[in-house]
Amino acid sequence: MRSVTTLAIAAATALLGITAATAADLPAMPPIVEEFSGWYLRGDIGMSNQDVKSLFNVLYNAPNTTVTNTDLGFDSAPIFGVGVGYQFNHWLRADITGEYRGKANFHGLDIVSSGGFSSNEYHASKSEWVGLVNLYADLGTWWQITPFVGAGVGFARNTISSFTDICTTCAGGSVAYGGTASKWNFAWAIHAGLAYQVTPSFTVELAYRYLSLGDAQSGDEVTFNGINAVNNPMIFNDLTSHDVKLGVRWMLVPEPLHASPLMRRG
Repeated sequence: MRSVTTLAIAAATALLGITAATAADLPAMPPIVEEFSGWYLRGDIGMSNQDVKSLFNVLYNAPNTTVTNTDLGFDSAPIFGVGVGYQFNHWLRADITGEYRGKANFHGLDIVSSGGFSSNEYHASKSEWVGLVNLYADLGTWWQITPFVGAGVGFARNTISSFTDICTTCAGGSVAYGGTASKWNFAWAIHAGLAYQVTPSFTVELAYRYLSLGDAQSGDEVTFNGINAVNNPMIFNDLTSHDVKLGVRWMLVPEPLHASPLMRRG
């Protein structure tokens, strides 16, 4: 009986040694990143890349007149934004943001057919105040990096300033000016990007946003000698922007969430 016990102890010792050696050869599991919920503040800077679908002026409706817009575009302009939000869980967060979009120089040209051909060259500046309510889905975290998508709705206050209309084919030249004017619009956005968790309370984002800003218009166009027979502001139809933004989020009072070891490693 004693020999059987001795043999059993020896076998168990050998098995434990094999198990320990095998475990030592396995790769170490990465540490689990602890996640948090709670209120956060955010700040963003970025650059815009804007487009306008078409221009319209009541003079385009003159009898036997056809106007074709060409070469419409904006220079890039800076974006500055702030916001407050809430992280609900590993996958869902929302925020309210407000931003100022700096003046973007506008340039355009039209070709007018009205018993002959003429052309007009346009210049202006455009800026906006934008407010959005945004909802985001975080798609999982690996090595502190979280891809995300989102959508937002809100308003845009679009301002056109320093508008000039130069008739490039008129004898002796002709210039009209439009005063500064602002217009409120419904706005919506689609977001996509990557977030990097620097600390449990501090996250950095690199994001792309498609933003629809609605319409805008200049003030009433008046010729260089002050003559104007009809109210004719220049209408900017369907303004959109492709934005690239760098943002930061700072969580005010982090509340720990217990992450799944299979899904939240990094």
